[in-house]
Amino acid sequence: MSNYTVKDITVMEGLEAVRRRPGMYIGSVGPRGLHHLLWEIVDNAIDEAANGYANEILVTLNRDNSVTVTDNGRGIPVGIHEKLGVSGVEVVFTQLHAGGKFGNEAYGYSGGLHGVGASVVNALSRRLSVEVYHENRTYRQEFESVEDADGKIHAGQPKGPLTELGRCRKQGTVVTFLPDDRVFETLEMHFDTISRRLRELAYLNRGVKMVLEDNRARGNGKRVEYRFEGGLSDFVRFLGGENTALYDPPIYLKGASGDIQVEVAFQHNDSYTDNLFSYVNNVPTSEGGTHETGFKAAFTKVMNDYCRKAGALKDKDASLAGEDFREGMTAILSLKMRNVQFEGQTKTKLGNTEARPAVEAVIQQTLIPYWEDLRHADIANKIAEKAVKAAKVRAAARKARETAREKNKLENAPLVGKLSSCTGRDASVNELFLVEGDSAGGSAKQGRDRRFQAILPLRGKPLNVEKKRLEQVLQNEEFRSIITAVGTGIGEDFDSRSLKYDKIIILSDADQDGAHIRAILLTFFYRYMRPLITEGHVYIGMAPLYKFTKSGAEPVYCYDDKTLAKAMRGASKNYHLQRFKGLGEMSPQQLWDTTMSPENRRLIRVTIEDAADVEYLVTVLMGDKVQSRKEYIFEYANFNRENTVFDDINGEMSR
Repeated sequence: MSNYTVKDITVMEGLEAVRRRPGMYIGSVGPRGLHHLLWEIVDNAIDEAANGYANEILVTLNRDNSVTVTDNGRGIPVGIHEKLGVSGVEVVFTQLHAGGKFGNEAYGYSGGLHGVGASVVNALSRRLSVEVYHENRTYRQEFESVEDADGKIHAGQPKGPLTELGRCRKQGTVVTFLPDDRVFETLEMHFDTISRRLRELAYLNRGVKMVLEDNRARGNGKRVEYRFEGGLSDFVRFLGGENTALYDPPIYLKGASGDIQVEVAFQHNDSYTDNLFSYVNNVPTSEGGTHETGFKAAFTKVMNDYCRKAGALKDKDASLAGEDFREGMTAILSLKMRNVQFEGQTKTKLGNTEARPAVEAVIQQTLIPYWEDLRHADIANKIAEKAVKAAKVRAAARKARETAREKNKLENAPLVGKLSSCTGRDASVNELFLVEGDSAGGSAKQGRDRRFQAILPLRGKPLNVEKKRLEQVLQNEEFRSIITAVGTGIGEDFDSRSLKYDKIIILSDADQDGAHIRAILLTFFYRYMRPLITEGHVYIGMAPLYKFTKSGAEPVYCYDDKTLAKAMRGASKNYHLQRFKGLGEMSPQQLWDTTMSPENRRLIRVTIEDAADVEYLVTVLMGDKVQSRKEYIFEYANFNRENTVFDDINGEMSR
């Protein structure tokens, strides 16, 4: 046995730990992690705005791939730290778990709780500079990650102490950093990704101006500016897309319970789904938490009480469910609170127990008098009328589901001859391929590894579930087959513990029809089986477009035109090129070699990074308003797959 002694215990000092394990701090070293650096600096600026000290934030993408974030807040403290003997600026950028957000004196409300943001950015940058405008003086300090003669990187080292440059007539902080190409796979920041986040922050912080400038050669000086005086109400209108609102403007409520400040805006439209997006100190809580529970409980109680008072519900009638009142609702819930307890490093779920009663109290204290105002009675009646109809439909849908479950006993009987199940019973390794067409399905069935791969062919295009009620979805044969095969149930009945497959892989042709089928299936999963996406079970299989074979050499499969051009470089005339028009043209062996074999295939894991933005996209792209869809496609669509952005996750591809 090898000896394990105290000499084997490694102690990493300073910022070395960040360089050694960057994924622990920023998630990955691909595009997602690259942008995370920017979010850390922007969040520091937003904390100044959220506490009333700043009203303008500028993000500049520079020609050398560095990024500059400027705010007009108070400026990072420049005094000498009593314990460490260096300036506050140097402490913030060189010490992990150091900052002004652990107590409540400097920041009443803050999204940054761990004190690692600025120092992590410094650790993972080739160089970083800070300018501080404080008390009519300008200060500057620079840092760099230096490689010594032995090849060891000394991260985020000060090039000198904080230096006073002279007088000024402004206040704030300017941070410029160049991500380290020795760490990241790419230094390409994406304008649209940054623009979406800044727009969201502008909605959440009423009146704060967010500006993004692209000074890179390829950016052509592009500039966007966001400032919303309507705040959350404007956000709700935006997320509603082209759905027809039942009333306008959205309902906006604001109040406080103790030191917890609560803002909410909501609006109902003619759709059949409800969407609640929540934030705590500007941090998206995509997994919900106690604040969402409080909002739903309070809204349901207030609406049921109103319906009984208004006569929409009789004494003998049962109370309506919360989902009935929320049908067609788009709501934004934003909290400002101290001592936030986010669950997990990702900070996507609020755990503070005191948030629920606080939100309940504010909603009841503000919504009850709102409905008692006769000027708003028509709005309340419209919501009540929609809820009563939704309850009847929900009851009918529940009865249909119960009948279907009783009929097939949750077995695969309706899928006999269609689903080719796998022989293995370990759900943690099993895979379900949803394959476009019977021809491709036949090849997939023959080419698969039946020990862990199941095949479900889809005949024709499934139903577009956007703008459809649940009972209409359940009448569609393709979706009934998917629901039965996956095994989790849908909607409020969804149970991840019953999932039969770890990976659900959409496999369709690389053409417009195939893209449409993928969009339809993803919309279905997003609307009715969303945990499959958030828990990382949904993938898109990438099929090759070409088979290129040189004389006497092994064939090369190319997934886009760029790869093909590289493969053909220097080739003589003695080669054969095959263009696959669809999956059905591939033999079982080819399909296995290129698309299904875990050793060779390329998968895109479907994720939700910005729930609010996804909701907007689904509404625009899958809704029934053609003009908005055309405008979006003309502005953003890029059908050249070589420009798709990939991020490596555990050996698989993620978009």
